Amino acid sequence: MVRQCLIVDDNEWFLEIAHTSLERQGMEVVGTARTIAEAVQKVAVLRPGIILVDIALGRESGFELTRRLVDEFPDLGARVVLISTRGEEDFADLIADSPAVGFLSKSLLSAQAVEALVGAGE
Repeated sequence: MVRQCLIVDDNEWFLEIAHTSLERQGMEVVGTARTIAEAVQKVAVLRPGIILVDIALGRESGFELTRRLVDEFPDLGARVVLISTRGEEDFADLIADSPAVGFLSKSLLSAQAVEALVGAGE
């Protein structure tokens, strides 16, 4: 089963690279967002199966977005994956306190790694 994915990141270059890479690996990327407001709106309309959320969204927080998404769409808790260029150890406590299913470094981002995290959370 191909899962639909939304990528939320403020870096246009990363959005393009991740979109292309995940699609080549068999994941359907149904959209991208660069801000909290745009992400919430797209989740409401697109209802993606997986949401990849960058921890640092410019002046906004991916942790805040994750909490908001799970509050507004309770079934998403096991399908939100936090991502960052920084290591997990830099955010360990915040990640543990987050309702996201887990964390992936952007350097290790792949459809298989995302599916492993999301599948473990279901």
